[in-house]
Amino acid sequence: MKKQDIIFRTQTALRGPSIWTYPPSFETWIDIGELEDLPSNKIPGLYERLCTWLPSLVEHRCNYDERGGFLRRLQEGTWAGHILEHVTLELMSLAGLPDGFGRTRETTERGVYKLIVSNFHEECTRLALDLARDLLLAAINDEAFDVEATVKTLRRKVDRKYLGPSTAAIVNAAEARKIPHIRLLDDGNLVQLGYGAAMRRIWTAETDRTSAIAETISRDKDLTKELISSVGVPVPEGREVDSADDAVEAAEDIGYPVVVKPTDGNHGRGVFIDLMNADDVKKAWAIATEEGSGVLVERSIQGIEHRLLVVGGKLVAANRSDLITINGDGKSTVQQLIDTQINTDPRRGETELHPLSIIRIDTAAKMELERQGLNGDSVPANGREVLIQRNANHAFDCTDEVHPDTAEVAALAARVVGLDIAGIDLVCSDISQPLAEQGGAIVEVNAGPSLLMHIKPGIGKPRPVGQAIVDNLFAPHESGRVPVVGVSGSRGKTPVARIVAHLLHLSGKHVGLACSDGVFLGRRQVQKTDAANWAGGHRLLMTRAVEAAVIENGGKVILGEGLSYDRCQIGIVTNVLPAAEDLSRWDIQPTGGEYYTTWRSTYRTQVDVVLKSGCAVLNACDPQVADFAELCDGEVILFATDPDCPVLDEHLAAGKRAVYVSESRIYLGTGQDEVRLCRLGDVPFIGKAKKPETIANVLAAVAAGWALGLSQDVIVTGIKTYGLELADPFALLPRRTRKSARVASRI
Repeated sequence: MKKQDIIFRTQTALRGPSIWTYPPSFETWIDIGELEDLPSNKIPGLYERLCTWLPSLVEHRCNYDERGGFLRRLQEGTWAGHILEHVTLELMSLAGLPDGFGRTRETTERGVYKLIVSNFHEECTRLALDLARDLLLAAINDEAFDVEATVKTLRRKVDRKYLGPSTAAIVNAAEARKIPHIRLLDDGNLVQLGYGAAMRRIWTAETDRTSAIAETISRDKDLTKELISSVGVPVPEGREVDSADDAVEAAEDIGYPVVVKPTDGNHGRGVFIDLMNADDVKKAWAIATEEGSGVLVERSIQGIEHRLLVVGGKLVAANRSDLITINGDGKSTVQQLIDTQINTDPRRGETELHPLSIIRIDTAAKMELERQGLNGDSVPANGREVLIQRNANHAFDCTDEVHPDTAEVAALAARVVGLDIAGIDLVCSDISQPLAEQGGAIVEVNAGPSLLMHIKPGIGKPRPVGQAIVDNLFAPHESGRVPVVGVSGSRGKTPVARIVAHLLHLSGKHVGLACSDGVFLGRRQVQKTDAANWAGGHRLLMTRAVEAAVIENGGKVILGEGLSYDRCQIGIVTNVLPAAEDLSRWDIQPTGGEYYTTWRSTYRTQVDVVLKSGCAVLNACDPQVADFAELCDGEVILFATDPDCPVLDEHLAAGKRAVYVSESRIYLGTGQDEVRLCRLGDVPFIGKAKKPETIANVLAAVAAGWALGLSQDVIVTGIKTYGLELADPFALLPRRTRKSARVASRI
């Protein structure tokens, strides 16, 4: 068979909701060439090779919505684009990314398809697509392919670029509460939860509530002990030492056994416990001094090491450590026994996805072995138990066993240090009993603790620690959202956006506006170039001062970038005019058939993202737009320049809200009730010409203001002053609202 090929023509990262899906996605135009004449059932051995290389494809349900659904399609005959979609998603899953979304759609050009997959990180997605193409072409052309090496390559990229498990747990918990998030570093764990003035920030297991002073205190182990012991928290006796001889002197003053550790170390590095003589203390001091800026010698507390996670002053999870040992067989070396008895555990690995680490004979392990007269090449006698590691092996969830008094002591230690999230290390014999009764003690208070041991314990029940952190950052009634108004359509978007921003400004909100005229914060223009794009909207949502955002989005933005917000409070669609915006670059034509449907769906995206508590503002006089009403999750307010519009009449008859013109006046209507707002002639923007499209822009803005809960005084004053150069538009508001609006706008 002739060697086949698949060519990537264009690739587009859609960084927000698009016509395909709500989360970010990645669109690739692929040319499968002669494979258009070769569906999968006509390529000998393709099914068998793919099943052998990627057996987990059986879990892909595809459009049969059953286990093995995709493999059934593969047997029946499907095309290379569809196969590439599933191979890409499977490689991403095997590399540690979440389950993803995929679509493959024909274009008007034969053999050319649009392939869309989830975009968790652009570099990872691009690499996954490249590797998936290589794998599929090898399967099609019956060539050898190393799947394991391919998955490792992608996993390395994912480990470097995607969110770590602790951060991902918090982000997932935020998503479960419908709180949006923005990743602030391309390859780091700094994440913004929420938008604008409602935002909070996290960095792994630290938040913008984590005090820098508290973090500094926690790194100074000696200072931490001093502070928490002053309020009655049990701590081990000990002191900081400045030399090996001083360490020995401190150990002899305290009494063996002792612990030697860095004053500001972490992750158990350089920590040596149960040291019984001066030689061991000196060796431990030499290593510990390399791991931190100072060394502590403390009384060794008898018992088991535990890690308690405290969030917002409450215990939310606890893990118990265990000794790591091997059993000799009289034949194998210590290193061989570690590899066969410990490191074969599937829970152990080198990535953050593994709850337990690979055990190596490091400096601490060497010392432990030396104390037993062994080294890595020694062959322990049959049945001899050899201790490899004493600490930092938190594998067993014990949250439900923690005694309430012990939980309170841990919470007290976190409060004294000042940490909103703290990992409390304590040693005791029985975590189900109070510390004081058994001589237990808290040995460390850590900022930014790892959450993985609680999310994915080696043994026991996973704990919802991400949820606890999100709930500590956001009260139950808080959504992390500020009002976001999205404005889409073929024409009139910019004036509608600017009028809505003006209304919000008069209401006392510090409003951000991103539109074709630039970016505005309040009345100040901070960018003069076109900002009706993803970057413009994104800039507003990342600005803490923004209390409400108005963002313009045309069809080209939705198709080429995606919306800059996941959901919005108000979604406005001004009109859908086939000749007004050229979308042919995306193979979308304004005439007939499936491609026209896709063209119309472009603008529908703005309605799809309206919150259930929000409102879509739609043009009743445009049948294409009015039909979007049934797709909205929230309320719908129609606007119409023609009072005799049948769609408007039907809407009002159902008791719903609308804004319309009658006898040259603007009315707010709810069912059979109506309120006259003002005359058209009172609105400077409309002018003497009273063009229907200009009137429609004003009506759309009025409807948005009404949906946002703005008072009639603010709405009327806003449309009467928009476009006028007034030193103080607040002066035109009624006295009862003037002062509060002016004060609020300055905050």
